[in-house]
Amino acid sequence: MSRVANNPVSVPSGVEVKLDDKSLSVKGGMGTLDLSIHSLVEVNLGDGEITFAARNSSKESRALSGTFRSLVNNMVVGVEKGFEKKLLLNGVGYRAKAAGNSLNLTLGFSHPVDYVLPEGVTAETPSQTEVVIKGIDKQLVGQVAAEIRAFRPPEPYKGKGVRYADEYVRRKEAKKK
Repeated sequence: MSRVANNPVSVPSGVEVKLDDKSLSVKGGMGTLDLSIHSLVEVNLGDGEITFAARNSSKESRALSGTFRSLVNNMVVGVEKGFEKKLLLNGVGYRAKAAGNSLNLTLGFSHPVDYVLPEGVTAETPSQTEVVIKGIDKQLVGQVAAEIRAFRPPEPYKGKGVRYADEYVRRKEAKKK
């Protein structure tokens, strides 16, 4: 049984939390995030911390209380520090260039790939083979990084493709004659 919901989420200075009946709003130096609260989860805002509890003893209620604790913790960290994912492009002629709210990728196709970034996410290209995705919403940053990686996932023979910076691609041996 998970005990995630038993740990309270501490609210650092500079982060403001508003709790209504069915919604929670977290405002910090980097932006504002909102979350609608499920009816099976009880959320309490105390002095500098947020606690979570299941409304009844059902399995679903206990599971949701832990899930909402993690979601709110990610919101607090996001508005305070933000999240980032780093992608690396590996292959001859593979390049990336950030321009405004779009990312131009050359990934060995017969056409360039233009990816329009959603609201609240920015992309930087420190070099032509690196892409850094930044934002305050952890789920959205991870989703954008996964969609960019899905254009050309790393292949196991030469390792070409788009990979996460901390990802290990297991290489296979080529076919022998």
